[in-house]
Amino acid sequence: MTPTEIGALLRKLPQVDRLMKFDKMESLSQQHSRSLVLAECRSLLDSLRARALAGDAGEEDFSEDIIIQRLSDRLSERQTPFYRRVINGTGIVLHTGLGRAPLASEVADSLVEQLRHPVRVEIDLESGLRGNRDEGCVDLIRELTGAEDATVVNNNAGATLLLLSALAKDQEVLVSHGELVEIGGSFRIPDIMEQGGARLKAVGTTNRTRARDYDEACSSDSGMILKVHTSNYKVVGFTEEAEISELCTVGKTHGVPVVHDMGSGCMVDLASRGLRGESWVRDSLESGCALVCFSGDKLLGGPQAGIIAGSADLVQKCRKHPLYRAMRPGRMTYIALEQTLRIYLRGEEESIQSIPSLRRVLDTPETLKERQEKLHHDLSRLSDLQVHLLDHDGYAGSGSLPAQPITSLGLKITSPLLSTAELARKLRTGEPSILPTVQDDAIILDVRTLEDEELDVIVARFSEILAS
Repeated sequence: MTPTEIGALLRKLPQVDRLMKFDKMESLSQQHSRSLVLAECRSLLDSLRARALAGDAGEEDFSEDIIIQRLSDRLSERQTPFYRRVINGTGIVLHTGLGRAPLASEVADSLVEQLRHPVRVEIDLESGLRGNRDEGCVDLIRELTGAEDATVVNNNAGATLLLLSALAKDQEVLVSHGELVEIGGSFRIPDIMEQGGARLKAVGTTNRTRARDYDEACSSDSGMILKVHTSNYKVVGFTEEAEISELCTVGKTHGVPVVHDMGSGCMVDLASRGLRGESWVRDSLESGCALVCFSGDKLLGGPQAGIIAGSADLVQKCRKHPLYRAMRPGRMTYIALEQTLRIYLRGEEESIQSIPSLRRVLDTPETLKERQEKLHHDLSRLSDLQVHLLDHDGYAGSGSLPAQPITSLGLKITSPLLSTAELARKLRTGEPSILPTVQDDAIILDVRTLEDEELDVIVARFSEILAS
């Protein structure tokens, strides 16, 4: 475009005052507020002006009707919540980008109902005096794990920092070389120890650390033996690690408490169901650990939380530390965690069926096959869509069962009407959003992370995309 053409185009840009007189703008002002409409209108006109100067706009972009429609679309987008439902087709059960564990339906219902009213959090109803805000969860944790005492903080990273600060300040903490992990791009065990005031003493080697390595490393300066869940990786090959029971024997010999940072915090015995790699909370405590800490929103299936359980004396030291108050969760966490823990009181089988993260990890091949065949049948009926059955590997995710694939099933989907990248974008940006994976220039939907009631929704979304 020549400068003359650009100048002529810019002269067609309508004034804000003129646009605001349209009936549609009045309606938008009533819906969104006049100040917001004005701000968005100016922003839109500024962007059109910049596009024109860059030679990236045509006369059709300057139509008043089109401008008002784009403004309406922008305002609607602003009103769309950032945090909203997503259908998880990735095969990663505990997807960190999708909030990890979805709550059980009854937990979510209870949470919504309770939040409509003032909620007892720190009041002892018998005496009328102030009590402990985590009391409603602590009794349940004791019952389920056999711990003497417990407390709840905002997440497991916070739990780890708190117990190091409260129990090992200015003392040595023994950790295997193979467990000096970095998680999530910023949580690094050596750095967390430094922040907690503890002195790291690495023992063993990256691939082999034996009980005798801890035994030989213990000294009068040793304040803790820390075993860390490796979370997002697994060392394979010629490896060896000390069992918790062995570490507890070493700790007892030297009078050094053993703390197990368990990460996921599984409350059921997954090993008996063919999935190895996650310690059972009760097992670690019964083996002699002074404390364990674990997450609430991984395989436990509850809200984000960090749980510390074990010796009453050590838990109390954590409670009395200045960091504790800064790390306390809000009422929503306590309500959701309590209700999730109550499900476990009903027994292992009912827990698995009621808690989505456990159910999805442990779904049977028969259940997956039935889900795969239904979705394949319904999607195959849509024209301009190629759908193929696929054997697929899913994962627990979020550091649970690290690097351990879980055999799953899925669908491989392509369309001659749209590129795979565009089809994936439309799936992500529609309502509800569907998050697939892209592999070999095709859309992959893993049925392990899909709920039965979501299948019809997925078919409807594909139909909508193809029709548009």
